[in-house]
Amino acid sequence: MRIFITTVFAFFLFISTNAQQKLSGFFPANTQRQVDYEKEFDALISTKNQDEWMKFLTSRPHHIGSTQGKANADFMANLFRQWGYETELSSYDVLFPTPKSRLLELFGDKPYKAKLEETTLKEDATSGQKSEQLPSYNAYSADGDVTAELVFVNRGVPADYEELDRMGISVKGKIVIAKYGGSWRGIKPKVASEHGAIGCLIYSDPMDDGYAEGDVYPKGPFRPKQGIQRGSVMDMPVYPGDPSTPGYGSTADAKRLDRKDITTIMKIPVLPISYEDALPLLTALNGPVAPASWRGGLPITYHVGPSVAKVRLALQFNWDYRPLYNVIAKMKGSEYPDQWVIRGNHHDGWVNGAADPISGMVAEMEEARAIGELTKKGYRPKRTIVFCAWDGEEPSLLGSTEWVEDHAEELQKKTVAYLNSDGNSRGFVGFSGSHALEQFFNEIATSVVDPQTGVTVSERRYAKSLADADRSSKAKLIGNKYFKIGALGAGSDYSPFFQHLGIPSANIGFGGEGDGGEYHSIYDSYDHFTRFKDPGFQYGTALAKTTGRAMLRLANADVLPFDYSILVKTIGEYVADVKTSLELKRTDDEMLNRLIKEKVYELAKDPTLGFAGPSPKQLVPYLDFSSIDNAMTLVRTSSEELKAAIEKAGSADAQKRARLNEILYQSEQKLLNPNGLPRRPWYKHMIYAPGFYTGYGVKTLPGIREGIEESNWKEAQDYINIVANTLLQFNFSLQKGIEALR
Repeated sequence: MRIFITTVFAFFLFISTNAQQKLSGFFPANTQRQVDYEKEFDALISTKNQDEWMKFLTSRPHHIGSTQGKANADFMANLFRQWGYETELSSYDVLFPTPKSRLLELFGDKPYKAKLEETTLKEDATSGQKSEQLPSYNAYSADGDVTAELVFVNRGVPADYEELDRMGISVKGKIVIAKYGGSWRGIKPKVASEHGAIGCLIYSDPMDDGYAEGDVYPKGPFRPKQGIQRGSVMDMPVYPGDPSTPGYGSTADAKRLDRKDITTIMKIPVLPISYEDALPLLTALNGPVAPASWRGGLPITYHVGPSVAKVRLALQFNWDYRPLYNVIAKMKGSEYPDQWVIRGNHHDGWVNGAADPISGMVAEMEEARAIGELTKKGYRPKRTIVFCAWDGEEPSLLGSTEWVEDHAEELQKKTVAYLNSDGNSRGFVGFSGSHALEQFFNEIATSVVDPQTGVTVSERRYAKSLADADRSSKAKLIGNKYFKIGALGAGSDYSPFFQHLGIPSANIGFGGEGDGGEYHSIYDSYDHFTRFKDPGFQYGTALAKTTGRAMLRLANADVLPFDYSILVKTIGEYVADVKTSLELKRTDDEMLNRLIKEKVYELAKDPTLGFAGPSPKQLVPYLDFSSIDNAMTLVRTSSEELKAAIEKAGSADAQKRARLNEILYQSEQKLLNPNGLPRRPWYKHMIYAPGFYTGYGVKTLPGIREGIEESNWKEAQDYINIVANTLLQFNFSLQKGIEALR
């Protein structure tokens, strides 16, 4: 693989870093000035600062409500002030449960009491800070004391329960054990509870991030047998943020829900465990051998269960309100102070949190410092730049969501874009976000040099795509270096900006060569990160240059670089995809019905069996997509007309351009529906949302797609028409943009 990628690098070296760049959004007279600013910016970026800041910020556990969490917020706020930013700590009191007691034990002839603890390592300087570490647990689990047989449910997603049904295995009244992975962790207890389970265990299998992948920590980066992944299981696909204040800021005078009335707290007790603690439990299972795809890396035969011996899971939590501290640092724009370009990364961790999140946080800080240095040389951004360090992301996007809900009206009026990062490591650049910014990010990627190879990060990403492609795909990729950015689901602080307010957003980071098993454990430390994730902070520097460059261009663009023809083309692809999914479902159900009829016919020949057989499935109806097809025709035409008009915007006066820019950054808000999605009105974006049963994973056209997946045909048809109406609103905004230049 490495030999091939190196060969591709040699063949596809970019022509010259000194060639005149085309910068979307900049008139030719201003392009060179912007390029010069970016060169000065690059020269100011330091790896030494990132190293020193990470060493301090990860020196003690810094979860929400901790002493070090507040110290970190104060430390960062003071630095932002020194760099010339108007800075404040924005604080909210939020519901954040922590463990009071935890017990997991196996009864029977081979009893076992789970350790539920990670081992201090002499090779890891911060792993022994036991009195300050949060114990291993899943935040927003229910309290409970339950005893029952155990059933293995693989990843614990809906498809796994369909497989259990085929095997005749029920989880009703049982405790389930699921592997991490395959979905966001909160989906596992949610689906288990819906199937009647009374408790849920989640363990890290060594096949995923332990010894099956490589040497375990401290010899290598992967999860040791005692490593445990903490994490939230709040039902964030319904809404994130403080669960007691859904949809509005958790301010001092906010009306809070009583805990018994909160729908997003899990209904059953949930606990994460290590594969050391999981092994005796899995060994105790009887029943069918697990399907091949379910088996992990432990030295046992994986059975589904249920177990003969019972398991007891007993959990109690302190349901306290804790203060969080967001750092908000602003540099006022010289020409458009009421247009904001916002950058964010969270600063809280489950324990010491070096990779997640401090690796991204120190890159953001270095961006802010470098821009501050440029202002001392006379540079001033045209638009206001806002740097944010969010608290409480890990439990449920608490800090960002409460701040966004608290300032929603102002943010929708002023925010040009929100750029997010989270963890960062060695490897390849990744962009996900608003597709109107796809061309913009392609240009950004061609102007940042990869520290490992010396080519641009775009070239390195292109080389990897060629190396990974099969023969037919490779033929299509040769010479086509343009890349599609990903769609945003959930899992980080862009969610309230994007899916709740419709603010154009992106998530940016590097990765792919910093694998490990430290995630959400005590081993996510400075020692682990600097050995295995990004030694020398080379990719922290690459992230600072990439995201910092995007901030500078958005802050200074003559015409904001939104290309809505790309967004419209992407939406068209999503429409075609949901139509295809409908046809596939129809074909599958018709085939199943034929098989059912054939089986019933054969069995009915023997009247002694008394077999009625399964009922045929309701046939998939033909949904009417005409409203959305007609709306797509209009927005395709308008987006192309707007693109052509923008190319001539240089001849327009400043007032017209200012009006155009305002329309451009507010147009994506027209893709919101005020009533939101079914059963989760907080998610208002009609094109992108986290899946109801995927968590982090995105569902595009979610109202339509999930209606089809769940055979809720009325809902699917309703949302075809709702999406069509939002597209008409969006089209009206595009038309206003065209008219603004007339």
